[in-house]
Amino acid sequence: MTVMDKINSQTRTIMNSIFDKEPLNYIEAAGLYGIVAQGRFNISLLQVMYNHATDTELKALVKEAIDQHTEMTIEEAEEKLASSDGHTPGFHFVKRNLHNSSLNIPDDARLTDKEIAIAVGSMAKASQAVLLTCLHQSYQLDVALMYRKALDDGLDFDYRLLQLMLKKGWLPHLNKIAH
Repeated sequence: MTVMDKINSQTRTIMNSIFDKEPLNYIEAAGLYGIVAQGRFNISLLQVMYNHATDTELKALVKEAIDQHTEMTIEEAEEKLASSDGHTPGFHFVKRNLHNSSLNIPDDARLTDKEIAIAVGSMAKASQAVLLTCLHQSYQLDVALMYRKALDDGLDFDYRLLQLMLKKGWLPHLNKIAH
């Protein structure tokens, strides 16, 4: 996306927010509600994975997934629901402390860094599929732009996670089809 595309996008968002006061439709509200509900659960899983991880680079990526991707997307979705008099899920999960140092978890009860990286990558891909589906069902420009930004940021995150997995040898080996 060029700088001019970004400027045009922001201009459309500003104009839309001033002149278009249409509330969310049911599909948009349901998508936002689902993102909030699943995001809250994902944070719990990511917190546990953070505490199981021993690799510092992986811990940093998991923390980024919590702070800069999941929590930010939840906050934006909640804000959009609230501004349209929508309800947010009434449930929350236990907030776990994030421990920078390794915890004394027996090896047979601990996820390995490879398992954590694969799980985080799988969660990211599933989240992006949901975001893309919601984007295609959005009529409100500001909602669509929120999804697009989350997708762009998520793809950048996935790339960095993939690079770490390549560097550490954590990618699972997949047999190739022989012709």
